Amino acid sequence: MWSFLSWFWFSPGLFCTGSGSFLFLVQSWSFLSWFWFSPVSGSVLVLSVLVLVLMWSFLSSRGQQSSSGGDEVEENRGGDRRRRPKLKIPRKIWKNRKQKNHNAEEEQQEEQQEEQQEEEQQEEQLEEISRKLIIREEQLFSQDSPEEEQDQLQRELEALRLQILMTVHNTFTSSSSSSGEVWALRSAVASIQQQEEQDRRWAGAGEGPVPAWRPQKCLSSHNELLSKMVESRLKEAAEEEAGGADLLSSPVKKEVCRLGKRVKEDLLTVVRRVMDCYPPHMDILNIYAGLYQQRFSTRLTQLAASGLQTDDCTYLLFWVNHCYPLEILKHEELDGKIKTACLGSLLLQENLTQLEEQYLTHTEDKVKSCLSTALKKEEESWLSGKTPELLDHYYFSPLAVDVIQVIDGFLAKFRCVIGEQSKAERITAHLENFFSSYKTSMEDFVKGNHGNVRSVMKAHLACEEQFRDYITGTGSVSEPQRCRCLDTLSALKDCGYRCLTCPSQLKVCCSQLWTSGWLDGSLPVVDSLLDSLNQQLSDLTDLKPACRQAVLSVLHQDVSLQYVKRMMKTRKKSREQQLDGAQRMIEDAQKINEFFTEGDSSWLCSMFCNIAEILRLQDPGSVQLEMVCLSRTFPDLSDAHVSALLSLKTGLSAADVRSIRRSVEENRPLHASSNHSPPFFSMVKVKWINNKINQIGLKT
Repeated sequence: MWSFLSWFWFSPGLFCTGSGSFLFLVQSWSFLSWFWFSPVSGSVLVLSVLVLVLMWSFLSSRGQQSSSGGDEVEENRGGDRRRRPKLKIPRKIWKNRKQKNHNAEEEQQEEQQEEQQEEEQQEEQLEEISRKLIIREEQLFSQDSPEEEQDQLQRELEALRLQILMTVHNTFTSSSSSSGEVWALRSAVASIQQQEEQDRRWAGAGEGPVPAWRPQKCLSSHNELLSKMVESRLKEAAEEEAGGADLLSSPVKKEVCRLGKRVKEDLLTVVRRVMDCYPPHMDILNIYAGLYQQRFSTRLTQLAASGLQTDDCTYLLFWVNHCYPLEILKHEELDGKIKTACLGSLLLQENLTQLEEQYLTHTEDKVKSCLSTALKKEEESWLSGKTPELLDHYYFSPLAVDVIQVIDGFLAKFRCVIGEQSKAERITAHLENFFSSYKTSMEDFVKGNHGNVRSVMKAHLACEEQFRDYITGTGSVSEPQRCRCLDTLSALKDCGYRCLTCPSQLKVCCSQLWTSGWLDGSLPVVDSLLDSLNQQLSDLTDLKPACRQAVLSVLHQDVSLQYVKRMMKTRKKSREQQLDGAQRMIEDAQKINEFFTEGDSSWLCSMFCNIAEILRLQDPGSVQLEMVCLSRTFPDLSDAHVSALLSLKTGLSAADVRSIRRSVEENRPLHASSNHSPPFFSMVKVKWINNKINQIGLKT
């Protein structure tokens, strides 16, 4: 049987076209006849029949293809038949395709124009329907009309009212940005105005029949619908999962953020598209703004009363005091158009005060903890004996930078969270307390005689300068706080100067002034003093240059103070001694000024020269002029100081002294001036002279 199947399969007549079907039938009949009279099983018989059916289907399909594509078949030289496809010219293909695309674009444009015309017709339909219904209403009630017509008109007016409200309800839908929806809303608003005008006309009609459906109150229904729309949109926003709030850490933050973003988006939609659909007198933007604030405020009040965590409380205050008033109401497209004064705050003052108190209490604790930790860490570094790090070859401490960053960080957050900026004093007050603790710690450390005390003090003189610049430059510190902070920093700086300069040696060296050896020039008091100072200052090369200059200025002033104090304690000198003393003072002033060239206290040299001139002059009138000049340059020159200087002179009578003192008081400047020198004589104590004046009767 298999040999017969092989013959059947590979028989050349099987796949011949034309007579192939006939040959197939002959072969199939021969095969079945042979198979019928052969002893084979039933399964083989079924299989063979299936094979014959498949072969017949195959030949039938080939015959159909041959008949349908006969014009594409030709006979070659060998008698075999081959299919040759028809080819089209590419240029024609491209031309046809281009023409089809052009036609499609024209058809699309025509369709869009038709759709737009249909939309405009639908948009104008509301206003037109409203106008026609009003005309019908006028006609019906100008004459007797059947109730059926009135009922029909009432139904049509109600249908119009519903269609108007549906159009308004679609204000914020995704398709509302299309020109068709905008025109539809404009038509709906015009219809509302028409109906409102008709309500007013019938209200003033007086006697006569009035339609039962008047007033329609379309505007009232419109406003009620807006309120429900706003409520619904904010409720949907609070329940949305998307919207950029997923990264926030708590459900309260997410809800507040979503509500706020929805308010902003919808108000911008109103100002961009909706506002032009309403007449100006309706002030639709402020209507929406009031509705959104009312709903937003209600929800925030509920959240505030629920007992918020501090983090959530901070975020809610951030929206109330910063985001909503500044980023929404003051948005560039909304600023000046929304009546913010009429809206007020999102929260009542009672609720706002409660939340702000919770935030401030928490913030104060954090500020206090951060500053305490920073100082404690610095103290541990001092006591460990560690030398401060060098920055640009100068000793440096990160304490000032850390503290300023802490304060600035909390103040920056405070400005966004708290509306009343004066409450920032509750934060900066802890900076004032920190300075007091800082000064006390430095003073205790200096008393301990630690090996690293000079290097630590150099580093913290740089810190003091940074703190001083910050306090004088920031606007977050009140004036009373600023004064107290600067006083504490001055005490801290004085502690550093005492540690680095040893001012006690100045008093010892200056005690030799106005002695006979100093007057005749045999005792070089100032030269010895400057040599001692030079040895001390040689150790300040690793001190920050600005701090070094400040140290030299203060040291220059200290030397001058000790010099003048010693002079004013001296009793009367002869004329020759006065002249010698004046000459020594001028020479000493020049030496001192040359030594402190890095400082900024050249005015001290001028002061020495003025005092020396008073000592040199003997004429009472000249002395009086020079004393008046000195008092105008140094307004802090008191009457006691004038008396002490005059006590050095022997050629003045009591009347001359009284006259000079009176002239100084009369010519003393009443107001401070930029020409005045810094305070100096106020630091020179001359209490002893008052008793002396009383004894000799020089009081006027």
